[in-house]
Amino acid sequence: MPSTRLIDILRHYARPGELYRAVDESFIECYACGHRCKIREGRDGICKIRFNRKGTLMVPYGYSAGVQADPIEKKPFYHAFPGRKALSFGMLGCDLHCPFCQNWITSQALYRDAASAHLTPVTPQQIVQLAHTTRSRVVTSTYNEPLITSEWAVEIFKLAKKEGLACSFVSNGNAAPEVLEYLRPYLDLYKVDLKCFNDKTYRILGTRLKNVTDTIYAVHQMGIWLEIVTLIVPGFNNSESEIRAMTEFIMSVSPDIPWHVTAFHPDYKMTDNDYTTPEMLLKAARIGKESGLRFVYTGNLPGMTDRLENTYCPDCDALLIERSGFRIKQNRIQYGNCPSCQSVIPGRWE
Repeated sequence: MPSTRLIDILRHYARPGELYRAVDESFIECYACGHRCKIREGRDGICKIRFNRKGTLMVPYGYSAGVQADPIEKKPFYHAFPGRKALSFGMLGCDLHCPFCQNWITSQALYRDAASAHLTPVTPQQIVQLAHTTRSRVVTSTYNEPLITSEWAVEIFKLAKKEGLACSFVSNGNAAPEVLEYLRPYLDLYKVDLKCFNDKTYRILGTRLKNVTDTIYAVHQMGIWLEIVTLIVPGFNNSESEIRAMTEFIMSVSPDIPWHVTAFHPDYKMTDNDYTTPEMLLKAARIGKESGLRFVYTGNLPGMTDRLENTYCPDCDALLIERSGFRIKQNRIQYGNCPSCQSVIPGRWE
């Protein structure tokens, strides 16, 4: 059961939202995510943090459950401002319930007593000032699912854009079209977790595969820089047929979308599961390359997957960016081009 005390505290960090419409006298429809919850007076949406108060949708505002300046490679974005910092901020809650969640302390705080989240009052101005103090190039809404706290993120992004900062989402991709249009003027970068490629499995996690694939199509069409991450979980999503279907889908959107395959470690409700091996990541990466993807990367096992942490020119195979974990050892990209053959390298460069 959710923590009553935590829910009561969160009620004080709420203001009227924008991403909803009235259905009738009894219900409002929230469209911050793909669930499109129809919420009765006095009730919450699936996420537990957006609720109906007398016909008005109340949404999270004015607090943080975590703020930290990270290398942007940790998000991971490999084709956006390499070597620069991203100021990451997050709230509480999620619209999915993945048993392998790596951020469950914040995302599942309202479902798990063991998720001992701490809240700190903060303003958008303080977040943006901290980005400057830490010399961050990007501000990133992450740690929990950012779609369900979109109004808060936009308040920060409005200020950040005026200050010349780039803005990004690290998201599960379970979006509604309306929330993407709402975010579109402010977002520069969007990372989607494509968790599997099986609709039945996605429904167990709490949504439909189509919601996520539609988001990937839409984000790419909007011109927001998109990178996709798949956490390879042994026995869950690492069959060759599923990975091939997934990479063929990404290829159908664009061969230039970077695809990251990252290693799982036992956590949350999967503490008895096996670790992802380097061989599993190498196999997934090989399938991605066979499907035609031009930029495939591995993560969470630094130094154990040959050259798959680095960026190479897809035309002449010149080394462009050399990485060790989240550290940039060298960056040879010049104004978005390969220095050897002058091919354009897709991404967001300085």
